[in-house]
Amino acid sequence: MICSLCPRSCGADRALSAGFCSLGDQMVIGRIAPHLWEEPPVSGRNGTGAVFFSGCTLRCVYCQNGEISHRNAGRVFSPQELADAMKRLADLGVHTISLITGTPFVPQILEALRIWRPPLPLVWNTSGYETVDTIRMLDGIIDVYLPDLKHYSPRTGRLCAGAPDYFDAASAAIREMCRQTGPAIYDEDGIMQRGVLVRHLILPGLTSESMKLLTWIRDNLPEGTPVSLMRQYTPCNNVSVPGLDRRVTEKEYRRVLDHMLALGLPGFLQEPDSADKDFIPVFNQDQSFV
Repeated sequence: MICSLCPRSCGADRALSAGFCSLGDQMVIGRIAPHLWEEPPVSGRNGTGAVFFSGCTLRCVYCQNGEISHRNAGRVFSPQELADAMKRLADLGVHTISLITGTPFVPQILEALRIWRPPLPLVWNTSGYETVDTIRMLDGIIDVYLPDLKHYSPRTGRLCAGAPDYFDAASAAIREMCRQTGPAIYDEDGIMQRGVLVRHLILPGLTSESMKLLTWIRDNLPEGTPVSLMRQYTPCNNVSVPGLDRRVTEKEYRRVLDHMLALGLPGFLQEPDSADKDFIPVFNQDQSFV
């Protein structure tokens, strides 16, 4: 496969050599387990069945999941093994199945879903750094999109994620996600059955970028698209970029929150104690897999 799954379009034949993501054509997964810490419409009371794929198309300097995103820790899974694992998750009573940073493995994931599709909403949990063509491969398959919208300016995209084209790619991909799903639909327990929920992580010293991104959401996405405003940033991955070596202050958080409220955006907020490394899942150990 000559790889063009992500905006890097590195053109690697991943059956022979790794692509930009440092991955071959075998699906690698770092964790498969119930996860309680996503937004309420995804996790609910019983959690989401989270499948954390190894590797990432971004190079976020502050990534809290660096063990799998930068260093590709995990185990090789076949599509049949992934299908079997999703069955086990469903049997545990989770509300949804979340496929997390699965972009490098879209063909293998689709094969697994042909073997067995969960009778639960399927969530595509993504950095937002996607191509429209890849998102179109998921049309009619994915029920709920949970994209990040991280960076606005090319400078910040380059500095923080190694992707100066981040906003251009993510904004186009998120528009396609909204086209596919239409307005958010919830069941009687508040679990999202269909729709798009956009996440934004506030970064220290970059509140102006946060405000521009929230304004873009208001002006460009369908009215009523929910937003998750996250204050969980904590320095990870030995981040060395000046300014990113601290947490977000209460003043910074209030500035962005007040802007979100002024825009009238619906959504979800995080408590201050979410900025803690104790919330980072355990990867690639026996207890990491159902």
